[in-house]
This record gives sequence, C-alpha cells and structure tokens, in this order.
Amino acid sequence: MGRQAYYSNLKSFLAASDVQVVAVCDVDTWRLDNARKAVEEHYGKERTAGVFKGCSVFRDFRELLDRPDIDAVMISTPDHWHVPMAISAAKAGKDICCEKPLTLSIAGGRALSDTIRRYNRVFRTDSEFRSHACFQRACELVLNGRIGKVHTIRTGVPAGDVGGPSEPEMPVPRELDYDLWLGPAPYSPYTLNRVHPRQSYKRPGWMRVPDYCEGMVTNWGAHLNDIAQWGNGTDRTGPVEVEGSGKYPRDGLWNVLLSFKLEYKYANGVKLFYNIDKPYVRFEGTEGWIQADYNDRSLKAEPASILKSPVGPDEIHLPLKSEKRDFIDAVKTRGQTLADAEVGHRTNSLCQIGHIAIQLGRKLRWDPDDEKFINDDAANRLLGRPMRSPWRL
Repeated sequence: MGRQAYYSNLKSFLAASDVQVVAVCDVDTWRLDNARKAVEEHYGKERTAGVFKGCSVFRDFRELLDRPDIDAVMISTPDHWHVPMAISAAKAGKDICCEKPLTLSIAGGRALSDTIRRYNRVFRTDSEFRSHACFQRACELVLNGRIGKVHTIRTGVPAGDVGGPSEPEMPVPRELDYDLWLGPAPYSPYTLNRVHPRQSYKRPGWMRVPDYCEGMVTNWGAHLNDIAQWGNGTDRTGPVEVEGSGKYPRDGLWNVLLSFKLEYKYANGVKLFYNIDKPYVRFEGTEGWIQADYNDRSLKAEPASILKSPVGPDEIHLPLKSEKRDFIDAVKTRGQTLADAEVGHRTNSLCQIGHIAIQLGRKLRWDPDDEKFINDDAANRLLGRPMRSPWRL
C-alpha cells in the first residue's frame, strides 16, 4: 500500500461499482492504516446499510491469501516480490493484477507465466499504456498496414535518478517489518534510502537499487516497449539480436543504469532502437511513420492523412479500456486480458536481455522460443538471477 497503490491502484478499484475492496496488506503499519481508513471512508454509507462489514488488514500477504472470500488481488510491491506473491496467489486460486515490471529475471518471468497458465488464473500486467488512446490508435494503424511494411521502431524513456553515497546502517523504524520487506532479496542492513521515506509517499529509494528494481531500463521500459511489441505483433515472442551500451554510477547505494542505448533486431528484419530520451514510441515503415508521445498524449504521422484513416470492419480492432476495467471484466468473464502474464514477461524480457548485453559489452544472439542466448554460457548464467551493476557481478 505504498505510493502507487495508495494514489492510483486503490482508487481505481474503489471507483468500480462491481468491485468491493475487503482487505489491504503492507509491511508498513503507517501505510496499512492509511489504506484501511481510505477504504472504510469510501464505503462509509454502505457500512450503515449493512453492505460493507469493514476492511481487514494484514502484514503478511500469506494470511490474506488464506481468505476464501477474496477473488482477486492487486500486487503493488517492490519488483523483487512480484513473482513470489503472484505465484502464491495463483496457487491460492486468486486472479492477479500485478504492477510492472513483472520480474527481476527472465527465469522468474517464465516461472510466473507458466504458473498462471497451469492454475488457469486471470492475470493483468498493470501497465496503463495500452489504455492511452494515442498508443492504441498508433498500434491499430500500424497493424493494419497504414505505414506499409514496418522496418524500424524507436522507443524512449526518461533518465534515471542519480544517487548519493551509501548510508550507514540505521535502526529499523517501529512501523516497518524490514525482514518481511526484504523477503526473497539478499540481506542488507536497513537504511532509509534503501526502502522508502518514513510516513510519506514520496518516490522510494528501492527503485534505484538492483536487488529490488532494475531502474528505468525495465521500469519505464515495460511501458514503452510493450507498445513497441504490440504494434510489431511480437508481444508473445521477442527479438533475435541485441547490443548496447550504458552508464552506471561508480559508487553509492543507488546504482542502476543512468543512461543506455540499445539496438535490437527481430526475425522479420525490424530493428528496435531503445534509448534514454523523452517517453515515446515511433513506428517507421515503407510508406510513412507514426509517433505517439506520452507527455502530451499526442499522435503525429507522415503523411498526416494516415491519422484520419478509418479502420474497416474486417480489419484489426484493438480494444480501448482502462487497465483495471480490462482486469475486472476478465475476472467476471474468465476471458483474457490485453496484457496477460506472457505478454508482460516478454516485454520485460526484451528489456532484460538488453541489460545483459550492456553488462557483457557485446552483441548477443537470442532464441525467443527457447528463451536462451545462442552459444553464450556467460550470458545464459544471467537469466536466472536479478541484474547487478558491473562491479557486483
């Protein structure tokens, strides 16, 4: 129940008339209490009518999953907890909406996607970019051939945060269960900038620490490259080559990539260029180009007439709905979401093979069917564990 959950995810579910939030969970009791209050204040009138019985609170997610009356869960934790929680939820019979990026390793993403399929659960990768009209329209036009044969895709994401020096060990705040916060991550002494600000929803430090998050290469990359994969028709597979370069800080606690340039090649010949830049996606084809920009939600094309092109009844039509509504509808119908676990895993994998290429400093060949690098044992050894900055490999 941190920043993303409290300000965005919780409000979306509270606003849905066909959903009732019955429990919240967090290892920080300050955040947990705020979430409970928000839920109970929202349902205040229904409480007096006897419809709402109150919001339960849990510090341990496993106790929440034991509740037989809960149909679905929203996972809004640091990235290192996504796979263990989602797999546990699937085994407990819950449907799952999970924040992106889904995983810290390609092996973890494969395990997650296979488990969701095995237990037949509804899953939504919680990226909202497929719900923005500019990205949906761009992909719809590209998939219907309005720019001819696609040969190049370009994506950009904002720059990462520059961190200061490492902090000395600090006492664990009384409101935080730090051992449970760490969970599957390696043990490290508590410091404020490793976790999140006390009694605040400001941007947390864990987003810049490789044990818990890979930084912008996957954080925003999971948004923009999802659109690239969608428009390229490759969101259940991946590229076949990757090379790139990047810059890391040389010391300090926050040591994820500060900048990077990546180039991918797909089996169909399409090249994807992924860099630190403004957040955008641009598709270039033999008959024109289309570009969707996140900051102003604008859509540009050359020729401009492409944007006025109607999509016929026999052509590809991409749905346009919010990511939460997409998830809720699929839970009710037992249908498939627009970005299920396989789609989220493949988008994340694209970012992660780029990160591996940066660390190894050479072009890598990738087999998207077997999800292994071709004839490269050193690269394959990095598939099953979280990424590290170069001096920590």
